[in-house]
Amino acid sequence: MLAAQGVSVHFAGVRAIEDVSVVLAPREILGLVGPNGAGKTTIVNVLSGFQAPHSGRVHLNGAAVTGRTSDWLARNGVVRTFQAVRLFRKLTVSENIEASLVSLGAGRSAARRKAHEILAYLGITHRADVEGEALNYGDERRVGIARALALNPAFLLLDEPAAGMNVAEAEALSNLIRQIRDDFGCGVLLIEHNMALITRTCERMQVMASGRTIATGTPAEVFENPVFRAAYLGTGAI
Repeated sequence: MLAAQGVSVHFAGVRAIEDVSVVLAPREILGLVGPNGAGKTTIVNVLSGFQAPHSGRVHLNGAAVTGRTSDWLARNGVVRTFQAVRLFRKLTVSENIEASLVSLGAGRSAARRKAHEILAYLGITHRADVEGEALNYGDERRVGIARALALNPAFLLLDEPAAGMNVAEAEALSNLIRQIRDDFGCGVLLIEHNMALITRTCERMQVMASGRTIATGTPAEVFENPVFRAAYLGTGAI
């Protein structure tokens, strides 16, 4: 399990999240949804070591890991992507993936082999030698996922991977996320505004608003929750 328990984060007196708990099980796909500013990325930052909580705890497989650094957590299976992929623009796709491995201690030869293995898995080997600055938006996001997969995640945290994608691309991404869960055996936390993608992909949803959790359950259960409908969809929406 990857779990945050009663986590709060404050910035200059502003409560970004307050008493938020998240539990992600192996092989589970959890959708984390809510309006902009709800605190979704903040809780992912806490889970992945990019933000220390002001209160609360984080556990990985039963062990306390609150305050552990992002690189330690990545080496121990907690890997995330970002809303802004921020590739090394002058490096090739393969080199961008290699960089994530080398930064955690892998040798160049091993990193190169792993990069090509992941590119083959994602079906984008033909893009291996393309520089980052030449990629379109969709390919950038695929490379961001490739960098994460190269680290053999036990828990994969995806921050708005479908942003800017059309319907067909989002459907393909949904299939890929489920395939990753099955092939890697990892738990997946998916932050996303695309509700069709969430309902198609996730077994469970957690809804945040104003820094707090307001609803949890299966997609069907959450969509019938009046608190969710009022806060996120607007009262009476479906």
